[in-house]
Amino acid sequence: MKKIIHSISAIILIMMFSNLCYCQSIRLFAGRYTDTGGKGLFVFDLNREQGTFKLLSEADAGPSPSYFCISKKKGLIYAADEVMKFNDANGGGVTALKYISETGLIEKVKDLLVPDGGPCFISLTPGEDYLLMASYSSSSIAVVKLDEKGIPMRVTDTISFPIIEGKISHPHMISFDPAGKKVYLTDLGLDRIVIYDFDAVSGHLKQVDNGIVNFPKGTGPRHFVFNSASTKMYVICELNSTISVFDVDSKGGLKSIQTLTTLAEGFKGESDCGDIHLGKNEQYLYGSNRGENTIVVFRIEQNGLLSLAGRTPCGGNWPRNFAIDPSGKYILVGNQKSDDISLLKIDEKNGIPVETKRKYKLEAPACLKF
Repeated sequence: MKKIIHSISAIILIMMFSNLCYCQSIRLFAGRYTDTGGKGLFVFDLNREQGTFKLLSEADAGPSPSYFCISKKKGLIYAADEVMKFNDANGGGVTALKYISETGLIEKVKDLLVPDGGPCFISLTPGEDYLLMASYSSSSIAVVKLDEKGIPMRVTDTISFPIIEGKISHPHMISFDPAGKKVYLTDLGLDRIVIYDFDAVSGHLKQVDNGIVNFPKGTGPRHFVFNSASTKMYVICELNSTISVFDVDSKGGLKSIQTLTTLAEGFKGESDCGDIHLGKNEQYLYGSNRGENTIVVFRIEQNGLLSLAGRTPCGGNWPRNFAIDPSGKYILVGNQKSDDISLLKIDEKNGIPVETKRKYKLEAPACLKF
């Protein structure tokens, strides 16, 4: 009898602790386009169960910080300023901000001119000693060296891509795989992925042999995500609204094994894919459709291939970016054209998000992270 009572008590305590966890607030970061003025980076305490957003801090992160990455180890946020002129000079920018986790306060500590302009993506190298940046508008990528405290020092490498057969390069995402072996770049304009080795001493990128993976013309590979084992890569393609699955070999090479549409059968109208993320435990894959205005969900089978699970409205217009919270139970969607962040709750039985009707008004949100 005592064992039964103890078991029941333990179950009650687990349920109480679980509910407490989701009622507690979690830190949410949001960046936005600043074409109409105002500050560009925001920090919230988000209560997921209640659907409330408490603004803790906002800061000048430079003009139009449309994407950012976070070093929680060093307490810094790095924003890519997607402009063609930065501090009265031709080029884009990177702005570093100090983040104080205890209070949620952020403040700018340094900015740096990045050659060319229009950077739309930024990521940290595994050692957090460099930043990798992709510049959509200027057909280029750049590497930025960080000092021992994580402050941007100088640009160590830039690569510009020529026009090929009348097509203009549009780099959109650049990042290491989870194993930290290779750097991958999606080139939306030239319908390809380019694979690089990275020299952490010089801060230079070098294209690997046979390091270009071509997509069909008009595909527009935009963002990608790897499984944790770095054996599968999932690429969402903006222009033809598809997701492609690749096998990743031991040397980082890619082999296409599946391509699926992200749009509902019979959908009419224009739609461009936006973002892609793996769910917790890597059972589901999520993508956003800008135009159809949905989050599409795929089941990930044991062999890494995808099967459609369903879709749900994104809660707004033009879901440029979204983030899955650490619990894996909620999705926050940045709806660029309806000027809001919407909160969706994931149904644990089928992985499909459900609208909560909870929103936060924010003009032109472009990037969300936890």
